[in-house]
Amino acid sequence: MNFRMWVAGCAALLLGFGTQAIAQSSQSGTLRFGVGLFQPDKERNDATYRPLADHLAQQLGRKVELRTVDTWEGLALSLANGETDIALMGPWGYVLANHQAGAQAVSTILYDGKPEYFAIIVTHPKSGIQRLDDLKGRSFAFGDKGSTSGYLIPFHQFQRMGIDPDKFFSRVLYTRHQAIQTQVTRGELDAGADFNRNRDTMISEGLIRAEDSRIIWTSAPLPNDAVAVNTTLAKDAAFVARLRKALEGVGPALASNPKLLPPRYTGFVSRDNGFYKPIRDAGLETGKLTPAKR
Repeated sequence: MNFRMWVAGCAALLLGFGTQAIAQSSQSGTLRFGVGLFQPDKERNDATYRPLADHLAQQLGRKVELRTVDTWEGLALSLANGETDIALMGPWGYVLANHQAGAQAVSTILYDGKPEYFAIIVTHPKSGIQRLDDLKGRSFAFGDKGSTSGYLIPFHQFQRMGIDPDKFFSRVLYTRHQAIQTQVTRGELDAGADFNRNRDTMISEGLIRAEDSRIIWTSAPLPNDAVAVNTTLAKDAAFVARLRKALEGVGPALASNPKLLPPRYTGFVSRDNGFYKPIRDAGLETGKLTPAKR
């Protein structure tokens, strides 16, 4: 799906389905909590983030329905059209949902106590690739087009270097972060885009070996994943304040309930839309976002 199609689809769904979906949520009192596919599969992702959903339900006094959405584009569209009320999502997906439908960030997740992370490009140590220029004529994998580190930021870097991926690489794929690391370490791909947190997690869980994956490029710091609400909930200042308070309580609660978040995630810090300006700027510079009409 290209981004003009994404915009058109978002607008149609927002007009056609969003109002009905939001009304149903309000009537039932259930909050639909969408989470990106951070784990290798949906079942594991659901199990990982259900404790957080239960925590939010307890703190907010409302039933919370957890939904794993397997692409970042899909999660952004779901939040934009009102099928999801709250989302834990990648920065670029959030910026898309904000740009097209007014979704608003309320918090940012912390990793090792920090609200930032890095996009990386990895290769296999035996590939002979030392720097980005060496990728010419090689196979390369991006994440899906709603991914910050898997697509937007490396695409932005290539654009700055005057590289057209479709002409520069021998083969271009779009797939999941976990698949990129796995295929690179096996030598099935020459290189691919990922983010440091995913690589660290896969190494710590024994899914890949550190010695089979080498980083050849690292981005500037990027804002971590956002917790965002759809445009309707964003207008409810009292609800947003309660949600922020519930999320700020996750860090202290980890001491007694470490399963609230995956390993090395240490809580949430309140942040708003302005924190994601670097991602928005990259979207505008690459032409993936169109400037707002004045």
